[in-house]
Amino acid sequence: MRISYLLPACLMLGATTAPALAISCKEDISTIERRLDSAGAEKVTGKEPAGGATSSNSPKALDKAPDGKPSDPSTQSTAGGVAEARKLLDTAKAQDKAGDEKACQDTITQVKEKAGALP
Repeated sequence: MRISYLLPACLMLGATTAPALAISCKEDISTIERRLDSAGAEKVTGKEPAGGATSSNSPKALDKAPDGKPSDPSTQSTAGGVAEARKLLDTAKAQDKAGDEKACQDTITQVKEKAGALP
């Protein structure tokens, strides 16, 4: 008899904690902002971001952007793509501020596609 009460309780607990494990749009925005203000983005655009290039604060981060190109040419970053990604990022920020998580995540996906594989 106790198992019949325990199973639904465990399922309800799992359902309520699952959304907390998802990455929020705000976290995605800050991660992409750092990426768009990195040395790799500077290499693609030829412009240093206002305030200088940022660090990812990761122990695995490289000191400078690597040489070479991505193995998939369709993911090649361009200055125009980075500029479009920055505009879309502003849209994602507005959507996040408005509380529209789904639209924000969709826009973040577009930002990643436009930015391409930054060095």
